[in-house]
Amino acid sequence: MAQILGESLLKKKLINRDQLDKALERQKIRGGRLGQNLIALGFIREEELATVFNKVPPAPRKLRETGLDLEFVANLTLKHALFLGEFRLPEISNRLKLPNSIVEKGLDELRQKRLIDVSRADLLAKLTYHYRITDDGKRRAGELLDVCRYTGPAPVLLDDYRKMVAAQTVKNILVNPEKVDQAFAHLTVNHRLLSRLGPAVSSGKAIFLYGPAGNGKTTIAETIGEILPDTIFIPHAILVGGELVTVFDPVNHVPVPDGEWKQIYDHRWVHIRRPVVMTGGELTLRMLDLEFNPVSKFYDAPLQLKSNNGLFIVDDFGRQQMPPDNLLNRWIVPLERRTDFLNLHTGMKFDIPFDQLVLFSTNLEPRTLVDEAFLRRIRYKIKIDHPSEQEYEEIFKRVCKSNEIKFKQDVFDFLLDLYHRLDVKLNSCHPRDLIDQIVDSAHYHCIAPELTKKNVNEAWENYFVEF
Repeated sequence: MAQILGESLLKKKLINRDQLDKALERQKIRGGRLGQNLIALGFIREEELATVFNKVPPAPRKLRETGLDLEFVANLTLKHALFLGEFRLPEISNRLKLPNSIVEKGLDELRQKRLIDVSRADLLAKLTYHYRITDDGKRRAGELLDVCRYTGPAPVLLDDYRKMVAAQTVKNILVNPEKVDQAFAHLTVNHRLLSRLGPAVSSGKAIFLYGPAGNGKTTIAETIGEILPDTIFIPHAILVGGELVTVFDPVNHVPVPDGEWKQIYDHRWVHIRRPVVMTGGELTLRMLDLEFNPVSKFYDAPLQLKSNNGLFIVDDFGRQQMPPDNLLNRWIVPLERRTDFLNLHTGMKFDIPFDQLVLFSTNLEPRTLVDEAFLRRIRYKIKIDHPSEQEYEEIFKRVCKSNEIKFKQDVFDFLLDLYHRLDVKLNSCHPRDLIDQIVDSAHYHCIAPELTKKNVNEAWENYFVEF
């Protein structure tokens, strides 16, 4: 990654070769990232460095700048035309996410082949032309749909996607203690844990969260997603070996509102917040491969591709419907080399970037799941343990406040005594679950919820299995 950054800075003439060599030498001695060393030496400012990693895909002005050929654009236009009936140039441009000047060439190609014609024009300008598909066009569009039913925005080339992922890599996100503290302010988390989580997130390397169930591993994992800075661009679809792979997924990707972005860019890309993709016990090896739909005749990207430049959470690790070794063996190379390999049904194999912060979360003992060799590849192993009594009390107070229930110290002491007498360990989820029991009972009896020894005792009996 340092090599890519160095070459990018040299190309932009933000540094010279001598400065790069000095920064690399300092990095060997003091560690850290190349960018941090360049800043420390005074060779570059932080805002200048940020321009390298905030790449915006420029809007194409000519067809060759898209990497697509005229026939592809014309064919995709014709498939859209079949569903539109009558249409104008701006409508097709908006669907293909390409400038009018490029789409116009595709329309001209279709008119020459008599696949579409002009039904009427409000003015002589082509922007006012009303196009319609001809009978020959309908037959040709049907043939194209038999080959591939994709009718979305125009795709980007795989090589362009690789370059964009490298420019937006998670290995260069900047996370500081203030931002970590702010993100976790709504949780009761001790400072020692935050001091370990911060560097782990900033490193961009894999994290293993483990510990007893019910103590916030999933919540902590989701909160880490809120720490990730900046926004990124992902394509609607990628063109690989003549096949289409859809990437943008409204379930996992959150677009940035138009009002937050004024710069002109290539709208074949979607401007989103860094993705947070979570999967749990439903994860299978098949979900990590390209999914070819035999009806639509195009592919859906696997989860790790959708989470590039973001966070990929494997929750409840060890409870998937496959042995943990199968998943870990599948990912040994991607985690180490940050590259994954996928296969098309045609037999073509190609590499894609594996650039995400991978977070495994489990309540099982790590050594019973994986061997030492794999644990070495996961740089950060962080245990999320039972809360202390002080932390448990703070959580309990917060839950009472959020439910507008007055906290009473004598009732809380009564609850702690139940834990001690019955030898039950404190869990971070217990305050929420016990208070929910009290609220449910109050609603049933049409009274205001109240923290009393009687209510706590009833909630305890309902919640815990008899010990």
